[in-house]
Order: sequence, then C-alpha cells, then structure tokens
Amino acid sequence: MEDLNALYEKDYAEWARKNAELLRDERFSELDIDHLLEELSDMGRSEKNELESRLLILIAHLLKYQYQYRQLSERWREFQGVSWRTSIIEQRKRLHRRLKKSPGLKAYLPTAIMDVYPDAVELAAQETALSTGAFPESCPYSIPQLLDSDFLPRAE
Repeated sequence: MEDLNALYEKDYAEWARKNAELLRDERFSELDIDHLLEELSDMGRSEKNELESRLLILIAHLLKYQYQYRQLSERWREFQGVSWRTSIIEQRKRLHRRLKKSPGLKAYLPTAIMDVYPDAVELAAQETALSTGAFPESCPYSIPQLLDSDFLPRAE
C-alpha cells in the first residue's frame, strides 16, 4: 500500500478512502494516526466555528430587530424588518441542521453564546449606528429563544 503520509499530501480523498478501508478491515497498525488525529481535531474546530458564526449573526440580527426596529419603523412606515427576519430564519435553520448533524454541539451552546455575544453587539452597533452601550451586557436571549423559529424579541 502506498505510503499514507505521502498520499495525504498528494490526494486527500484517496487518503481518506484508504484510511476508512483500513479501519473497516481493523488494520489499525497501518493507519496514518497523526493525520487522522489532526483531521478529527480540525473537524471539531470547524463545526464549532460554524456554530459560532451562525450564532453571531443570529444574535446580532435579534439585537438589531429589538433595539433599532422601532426607531426605523417610526421614520419609515413601510419598514418591517423583513431582511432581518429573513436572516434570523436562515441562521436558525442552519443552526438546527448543524445541531441535528452534530448533536454533541448542544453542550457547547452556552459557551459559544458567551464567546460570540460581544462580537454580535459590536456588529449590531456598527450596522445600526447605535452605541454598544445601547445593548445589554450579556445575551438577553435564552437558548430556547434563540432556537425557537417563532421567537422575535419585543422592540425596545
């Protein structure tokens, strides 16, 4: 069998196929353990990064909806926050899909929310021209609210 270490650098798909074959055949001593461990670590990081990215956008748009909606709707009667709602719906769908595919990420949700909240406030502030002080210091939305397709915060 071709050296798996070299194959990893040359043809990732073939490297993955051959490692899967070795696992199925229980030929563990022939596996490319170093690269397999690296790939598994990267997969976990990648899934967490996607979860954080979705949460950041979702929270930022919920904050914008809650804290800027009334101000805009008073200026422009036709403003209904449709683009924000569309983004909120999309982010929730993608979060649900990610959590369905990787249910272990549910345990990471509280940490991820705490980690991304300051960035979500900054994004909301930049996009609304409101100061960061206009938003709560910690995330005002519970996990069930963030994931609830019917939840929209009351406009402040």
